[in-house]
Amino acid sequence: MKIFVKFIALAFIVALTACASGGPKTETRDAAEVKSADYDLKYEVNLEQSVVAWEGYKPTGTHNGTVAISDGKLKFNEGALVGGTFTIDLTSIKVLDLTDPDMNAKLTGHLLSADFFEVETYPAATFEITGVEAVDGSQVDLSKEKGDIIPTHAISGNLTMKDVTKNLTFHARVMMEGDMFMAQTNMFFIDRVDWNVQYGSKKLFADLKDNFINDEMGLAITLQATKVNDETASSN
Repeated sequence: MKIFVKFIALAFIVALTACASGGPKTETRDAAEVKSADYDLKYEVNLEQSVVAWEGYKPTGTHNGTVAISDGKLKFNEGALVGGTFTIDLTSIKVLDLTDPDMNAKLTGHLLSADFFEVETYPAATFEITGVEAVDGSQVDLSKEKGDIIPTHAISGNLTMKDVTKNLTFHARVMMEGDMFMAQTNMFFIDRVDWNVQYGSKKLFADLKDNFINDEMGLAITLQATKVNDETASSN
């Protein structure tokens, strides 16, 4: 009986730990220079088919949702992605895991408030590509990601949020079919504190005990884009 009780307690601790943490955080660096890149085609992001999924973590569980992409242009040279940018509409944050309308509205409002993303002052975040490198998906360490997407490329870029710009790299599966481009990522994890999203951070507020919110935040990006012109021999 004691062994059974210990087993149940251990299982509970493991489950709680799994809920409390998303995964190792993606390394961030100082903002990188956006170099001019020759391109022969531009693609416009399809806003209806593109989205950022998010997850947040705390000792008692997780929350998840989406945030819309409101604008985006990508640049290609000889069929290869070489640059571009997209805008994330932080005012569009949605919570998907809470079905109770009052609880959903309360959490959504809190995320929009100055405690988190402060959308009245900072309504949007942007990601600008600074580098694209083809990778062998079978050689990529996916232990830092959540999902079953096998990547084809490593994409680096400057993420600007709340007037803070940091450079990071994530993996993506990139596909081109006719005039349609698609990029998808597994869920990767950033340190929200790097972008001044500080509420409930245990490393900033030592007296929170178990009332903290994990610093890592999960993001998974889906981008679809369509060719919009046939420009040649252009540069940024």
